[in-house]
Amino acid sequence: MNNRRALLIALFVTLLVFLVELAGSYLSGSLALFSDAGHMLTDALALSLAILAAYFSALPADKARTFGFYRLEILSALFNGTLLTLIAIYIFYQAAARFAAPVKIETGMMLAVAVIGLIANLAAALFLARSSGNNLNTRGAFLHVLSDAASSVGVIIAALLILLTGWYFLDPLISIFIGLLILYGALNLVSASVNILLEGAPEGIVVAEVAREIKKVPGVKELHDLHVWAISSGINAA
Repeated sequence: MNNRRALLIALFVTLLVFLVELAGSYLSGSLALFSDAGHMLTDALALSLAILAAYFSALPADKARTFGFYRLEILSALFNGTLLTLIAIYIFYQAAARFAAPVKIETGMMLAVAVIGLIANLAAALFLARSSGNNLNTRGAFLHVLSDAASSVGVIIAALLILLTGWYFLDPLISIFIGLLILYGALNLVSASVNILLEGAPEGIVVAEVAREIKKVPGVKELHDLHVWAISSGINAA
């Protein structure tokens, strides 16, 4: 299957589940479902960036933009990371309020929606697994979808325990866990984006080691003013 087509299918499934979980969280009163919907949004944005990266990499550079349009992906990533950080903070705020005043939840609906989310995530992961191969872009999207499936499992477990015990505090508890996942991904996204926009050395590259290797080339006597930076994720320059 074509990588871009697999990414589009995964994006469609993720956005569909996001909308279903958003509606389910409103109808059931479950903050955990809302948090899982936020996690879905995280990965929908990640998939969108993967598709943008595949699209912009095919656009030719011109006289005004000699590096092409790769940086649009980074600007989008910075915006998305900031938005997701705000979503995580909102989830923590709501969780704290619910610990103080627990809210009754329609656990049957919460469980049903979480199961739908798990099945959809596993289906999207299957599409991506078949087409990923050695493509890092698609493989990264595959891992995002798997993390969605894991958070759906967490919501299912919370729903079952609430159904059996009536412990409504489990709903904000699992919400905090999912909120931490969102925040972790968001902060990594912001950090990586800012590093690229500030022309920082790409992750995994030590400039001093690059300089040493250049000096080993026959005929090179001295090296001055070495710059190593990333044009976009995975596209480095020196």
